[in-house]
Amino acid sequence: MWRWVRRGGDTRTAHGGGWMLRVQVLGEVCAWRGNDPVALGPASRRAMLGLLALAGGQPLPRAELVAGVWYGRPPPPSAVNVLHTHVKHLRRLLEPERPAGAEAVVVRRVGEGYALHMPACTVDVVEFRVEVAAAATLRREGRLHEAITVLERALARWQGPPLTDVPALAGHPKLVALVQERQSALGRYGDLMIAAGRAADVVAALEEEAAARPLDEVAQARLMLAYRGLGRRDRAFATYHAVRRLLADDLGVDPGPELAAVHNDLLQDAPPSLPTVEAEAAPLVIAGVPEPVTPAQLIGEVPVFAGRAAELALLDGLLDAGEQTAPVVVVSGAAGMGKTSLAVHWAHRVASQFPDGQLYVNLRGFHPTGAPMDPAEALRRFLDALGVAGGQIPADLDALAALYRSKLAGRRVLVVLDNAVDVAQVRPLLPGMRSCLAVVTSRNQLAGLVAAEGALPVSLNPLAPAEAHDLLVRRLGADRAAAEPEAVAEIVQRCAGLPLALAIFAARAVIGGGHPLQAYAKELRKAGGRLDALAVGDSGIDLREVFSWSYLALGELSARLFRLLGTHPGPDISAAAAASLAGQPLPQTRAALTELVSASLLLTPIPGRYALHDLVRAYAAELVERTESAPRRRAAGRRMLAHYVHTAHAAERLLNPARGTIELEPLPPGVTAEAFPDGQEALAWFAGEHSVLLAIVDQTVAARQDTETWQLAWTLWTHLDRQGYWADLAAASEVAIAAAGRAAGPGVQADAYRMLARAYTRIGRLEDARAQLQHALDLYRRVGDRNGQANTHLNAALVWERQSEHGKALEHAQTALDLFTEDDDRVGQGRARNAVGWYHTLLGDHAQALAHCKAALAEQEMASDRAPIWDSLGYAHHKLGHHTEAVRCFQHAVDLYGEIGDRHLEGLVLAHLAEAQQAAGALRQARASWRRALAILTELDPPAAEQARIALAGLALADQPRVSGSAVQTGDWRNG
Repeated sequence: MWRWVRRGGDTRTAHGGGWMLRVQVLGEVCAWRGNDPVALGPASRRAMLGLLALAGGQPLPRAELVAGVWYGRPPPPSAVNVLHTHVKHLRRLLEPERPAGAEAVVVRRVGEGYALHMPACTVDVVEFRVEVAAAATLRREGRLHEAITVLERALARWQGPPLTDVPALAGHPKLVALVQERQSALGRYGDLMIAAGRAADVVAALEEEAAARPLDEVAQARLMLAYRGLGRRDRAFATYHAVRRLLADDLGVDPGPELAAVHNDLLQDAPPSLPTVEAEAAPLVIAGVPEPVTPAQLIGEVPVFAGRAAELALLDGLLDAGEQTAPVVVVSGAAGMGKTSLAVHWAHRVASQFPDGQLYVNLRGFHPTGAPMDPAEALRRFLDALGVAGGQIPADLDALAALYRSKLAGRRVLVVLDNAVDVAQVRPLLPGMRSCLAVVTSRNQLAGLVAAEGALPVSLNPLAPAEAHDLLVRRLGADRAAAEPEAVAEIVQRCAGLPLALAIFAARAVIGGGHPLQAYAKELRKAGGRLDALAVGDSGIDLREVFSWSYLALGELSARLFRLLGTHPGPDISAAAAASLAGQPLPQTRAALTELVSASLLLTPIPGRYALHDLVRAYAAELVERTESAPRRRAAGRRMLAHYVHTAHAAERLLNPARGTIELEPLPPGVTAEAFPDGQEALAWFAGEHSVLLAIVDQTVAARQDTETWQLAWTLWTHLDRQGYWADLAAASEVAIAAAGRAAGPGVQADAYRMLARAYTRIGRLEDARAQLQHALDLYRRVGDRNGQANTHLNAALVWERQSEHGKALEHAQTALDLFTEDDDRVGQGRARNAVGWYHTLLGDHAQALAHCKAALAEQEMASDRAPIWDSLGYAHHKLGHHTEAVRCFQHAVDLYGEIGDRHLEGLVLAHLAEAQQAAGALRQARASWRRALAILTELDPPAAEQARIALAGLALADQPRVSGSAVQTGDWRNG
């Protein structure tokens, strides 16, 4: 069944006139150096190489490698040493020319794990996934025959079941999921062949797949379509009735909509229900990996765009030939030259040619009061937009870039990288394939991209007089401009072709209403003092003077707010934060913001958020230094910090009500702190303010405002942890450790060490996590904080659990229980008892687990504390064979997680519920629970969603075992 497509050509790939390293896992695990096979050694070493190859360049934590290499059996005490030995041998075999002591290139150490660093074209499973994604893009574009060719090539890479020479891994979830990917690809191939009128060429393969999966309704419906395409309607009807009987006898269900639709078409002799290009993303057409998310991140265009005809023609020429001639465009020019306006205008114009989406990020390369954006932060934002769950986003820059490129492989996506500072910032953000296009804007020419990446340079100069005239006329209105042509000409000449200057002047003239243009021209004529800070190159225009035209026309409140905005770190601000900064009521502040937007001094990148152009921010910062006294500036800064600290604290209390609180200073007069009706609103606030809050923390660190630093970091911990911003969590915890040491004392410092350990645990730096926990424990002991010690032991238990050391994890959980008992903390006792029970059940002592978890349940009142206990009880009952009781417990947990709005854990426990229902023989209910779990986890946790998808397929296959193991994925919340 695996060799149904004949493979042509050599399995190795030439590169640079020689031969390169190549790895195969779609079949036996093999490697070649040129034409020479590499003797990889024992099965455990091949298993390790295979798992690294399946990860597609992403790092695998050491604990995950241990669990994989010894899948289905307990690892030996020397497991970590064995892994290190395998790594040593793999490096020697795959990189024999590497000098002694030189850094490894292929098998790299990343944190507490390893990653296989190889080009996509040299690992067959990565090639397979790239080609499947490319075929999906071709299909959406209507290029069916090209899509068929690419899918044939992808399927031909399969030489047998994956890692077939490592039979111990046959049931590993990643291998089961990979087989499902192949089945999905074969299904797409069948759809396309039938649509192309080539059913005869694919029917044998579809018969083989349908026979192997008798209860897979999609596979059976596809075979019926193939029979119909061949004119064999009798075989199509026979297939339907056979499947209908199997579904009724084995599952007690009727045919689903996909099978029923094909049968109905047969009865009515209607055109076949072939999957169309538009229907490709429908979940019932293809059972497998979900279609990628299609981002649409382009910011809005400027209201009026004029000129730049030559530059637009140059950009259009990239795509006119049907295939773009360069993968990167660099739009460069001086400040205020209209780089972003051009890039965004053209991006909107050609967006339809990039059906897989558009990504946008402002890299803040020339931000006057802050540092340029770290490329790792930009990658995290892009991966989030591409649908990658926060928990699956790595921390390491190389791993982030590799995952980003993998997500874009075979897709046609437009990426706009705005306001870049240098090549080093941009390079990790480039898609790396010609199906995508990156448009970069920068004040620098970025010659390195032109030389190394073949980027197309587009340099912007001041607008030609005719284009500048056209832009001003469009903004003023044709009638008004025609009435005073001499004044318009003088204004155009004095603005020196600078788009930003023309836009700001036009906004002032429009707001000014009936004042004659000649009066503005006369004012320009009198203006003098070419001041250096905001002068643009040799354009002859002084932007400070330009900005002053609009600033001097503002009302008093708006002018003061504008000045104070120069102290805000950006990148944008809400109305409530602006009101606090100004110390004014919210309604008056909203009116002032509207006036600033109308004067083109403020931008509105999204509704409700306000931003300053970098040059305008620099002008505002100069004004506030010159016109506001130092005490007033400090008072504004205190109000701004109070707004963010108090609002973030209120949001944190809703996100994590079981956590303790901190004592804050009373709100200063004039501060507008925001309140939230529920946790969802609090979560949305954190998402909108994420970049601002991190910038505020940086600002407080630079100003040595230690109290505000640790308090802000404290309020951010839950948000950063739950949303997967673990690199930011580590950074915030590190600055909190230092600030708390100076301003808060050892107790708060211990909290910060514990959260730093949490971040390290999340990203796989387990030894570092253990070291931070020891620091926390020492400090908690010094101040006699038994509660803090207990929580630290729960965190330590999680670290040991990640290393599959369940006995040591149990020891720490028991110590936590003892400490909570000494402290008479009933809530803590409940959490610790649940953890003790959990580790007992992982160790196989399910009766003990039940005793501890039942006792824990009696000590907890809050839904957020009771939900995980019900899940633990359900898991123990399930393992004991008490399936009806397990179903009851899991249902309680699902209901409670739904009540508190924790959708992620609701989805994971729905998977537990489905397993118990399936074991109890309640197949209808199990199928419904799996589908509910899949609907939630597809959005929030793709790996868990894949397990749910496989389990749904397994429910329909008599010979496929159920997927179990969700327990490992839900351990984190048991350990606080």
